[in-house]
Amino acid sequence: MTLSPMLHSLGDKLSHWLELLVVMLPNLVGALLVVAVASLAARWVGRLTRRLLERVTHNPPISNLLGKVAGVAMRLVGVFVALGLLRLDKTVTSLLAGVGVIGLALGFAFQDIAANFMSGIFMALRRPFAPGDLVELAGRKAIVEAVELRATTVTTLDGLWIQVPNKDVFQSPIINYTKTESRRMDLAVGVAYCDDLTEVQRVARRAVSDLARRDEERDVEVFFTGFGESSIDLQVRIWLTSARERDFLEARSNAIMAIKRAFDEAQITIPFPIRTLDFGARTVGGARLDDLQLAMVRSEAAE
Repeated sequence: MTLSPMLHSLGDKLSHWLELLVVMLPNLVGALLVVAVASLAARWVGRLTRRLLERVTHNPPISNLLGKVAGVAMRLVGVFVALGLLRLDKTVTSLLAGVGVIGLALGFAFQDIAANFMSGIFMALRRPFAPGDLVELAGRKAIVEAVELRATTVTTLDGLWIQVPNKDVFQSPIINYTKTESRRMDLAVGVAYCDDLTEVQRVARRAVSDLARRDEERDVEVFFTGFGESSIDLQVRIWLTSARERDFLEARSNAIMAIKRAFDEAQITIPFPIRTLDFGARTVGGARLDDLQLAMVRSEAAE
């Protein structure tokens, strides 16, 4: 007796569901068609996005990634439209809210990863450097080995392999020596106070005038910078036609040897640091010295 009402209720529910299925059948077919069309469109949009980005950025990893993102976005649009056709508006709202909450939680949990990822995308679009370029990052000169979405791999000039997060690379000043056509070399020199400064300028310019890789369209500049403790300080500025690190080091070494040789031939002195000690004071440590003690201090200092 107890099973009959239950079977009757179950039958009513199945009948009601069947009626709803018949009523919703056109919407169900339309939703399936929307999902199928969205899937086909997603492939087309992904390929088109990838091809357009390859022409603009010339960066296959970024193009493939953004192409996949565009395809996924197209599929999600199709799913949401299909749910709307099935009159599952509350489900759509719940899905959107869930996606928002999950996205917010993931954003806080992986904010550093997201920052590195976005920095990698911007760097791939702007292309401040390429593999093989000599750059200066965070005060260190290195050769770029690979530029990935999360980090940039470089090798320092002394052979160290370093992986730098893209966020740090993107937020710090970048000096690209490979893209630099010319580079200025500054040499600090000191001469004796007794030397003729006009002659010093002439000799310094002549010494580096025939330097290899010097930009002959730009004059050698010699500027006196100040009165040092034991010398008159000056700076020799030379523009080079190459910004490569090895060329720069060779040019600097050759310039130093040329200036030293020219100064020796012209009898221009590059002085050593000089210290003058004054023992004329008659107090040491706050205590006054008599003549005998002062004579002993001077004698010990002379020895």
